Amino acid sequence: MKQSTLLSVLLLLGLSFSLSGCLQDSCDATQTFFSFEPVYRTVEQIREDPTIEGPRSLENPGKIYVYGDYLLVNELYEGIHIINNRDPRNPVNLSFIRIPGNVDMAVRFNMLYADNYIDLLAINIENPEQPALVSRTAEVFPSLGFDQHRGHIVAYNQTEETREVPCDQSNGGWFWRNERVFVAADAMTNFAQSNRGGQVSGAAVSGVGGSMARFTMSGHYLYTVDNNNLQVFDLSNLAAPRKSNTVPIGWGIETIFPYKDHLFIGSQTGMFIFDNTNPLEPRFVSTFAHARNCDPVFVEGDLAYVTLRDGNFCQGSDNQLDIVDISNLYNPKLLKTHSMHNPHGLSVVDKIVYLCDGSAGLKVLDATDWRKLETRSHLRHFSTYDVIALPQDKLAIVVGRDGLYQFDITDPAKLRELSRISIARK
Repeated sequence: MKQSTLLSVLLLLGLSFSLSGCLQDSCDATQTFFSFEPVYRTVEQIREDPTIEGPRSLENPGKIYVYGDYLLVNELYEGIHIINNRDPRNPVNLSFIRIPGNVDMAVRFNMLYADNYIDLLAINIENPEQPALVSRTAEVFPSLGFDQHRGHIVAYNQTEETREVPCDQSNGGWFWRNERVFVAADAMTNFAQSNRGGQVSGAAVSGVGGSMARFTMSGHYLYTVDNNNLQVFDLSNLAAPRKSNTVPIGWGIETIFPYKDHLFIGSQTGMFIFDNTNPLEPRFVSTFAHARNCDPVFVEGDLAYVTLRDGNFCQGSDNQLDIVDISNLYNPKLLKTHSMHNPHGLSVVDKIVYLCDGSAGLKVLDATDWRKLETRSHLRHFSTYDVIALPQDKLAIVVGRDGLYQFDITDPAKLRELSRISIARK
């Protein structure tokens, strides 16, 4: 199941592919398509209580989140692993919360907030081996579609098939048939993985998410982004989050990063900056625009670091790290663009950039002189998706298609692997 492809497919339907020779002059020859078939769940099925299971292996890890001595790892669309990370050399997998449709998470005072398709769950993780559902805030996230008999569309199953298609049933590389979307393989060749008892020892007020996050905390508030909107949840009552505001942004919204009293939001068309001085009513400040690409954002001091990548439905062709001057938040300016392989998430500590460059591995770059990045380390032996660097612990936590890695970053020029949790191959 590739639920993450759905929003891209829906965006695709409103766009025209530039596929030379694709379904134009002749439709007699067979052609390979990727088919996306909707998966339905009734409200009753969606709202089955999360299942608390024993520890299980990582199979398709997504986003990561650090909370005190604990590390939370999303198993894409299935739930959340809770790992005791007090000793990064020996992480201990404690439990798994099965939450269908889950991608994002955030924690405040032992309360875990996680998406369950269209709903927001509040789960008490005071005892991380026995998490307990506390409340459900219904229908706060956009549905992907609804049928009164079958329920909500929660995902699209992706398959590949070869078939002949009449010209009048094609539309520049895609077409509908029997509820399924067919996308020409020509348009998918670069499609990338998107595809997140007593008080807990070492517990913090709130945790730390990666740069690919769509959930974040600021004060007593939880902020989430979907494809179009920024949503604000009041956490005055931790057990009962209350949706307090929805701020329309545009389309293609992807990530959110808090820094001081501002929110930096990554999208397919640029970086949006919002003033968060009034936390219930974030106020738009400015936009740093770029070509259509997917991008996360990380901010440190007067600089924003923005990665742009191809290999997805963003239709861009750039793979780069943009360094942006945000000393004047009303007028962000591009300082320098550095070419990369296929950059995803990143983290910055004292101008040292830890950058996940897809199949090219993890790069550690010294940005003291932003005009000319100096490579301090480059680990090429694994594929990377997101990273959280913790300066106080001299630790970098990296997740990717090969598993979860932890490194001692005392010397950025000589990263030392502390542990790894490998993927359980089926």
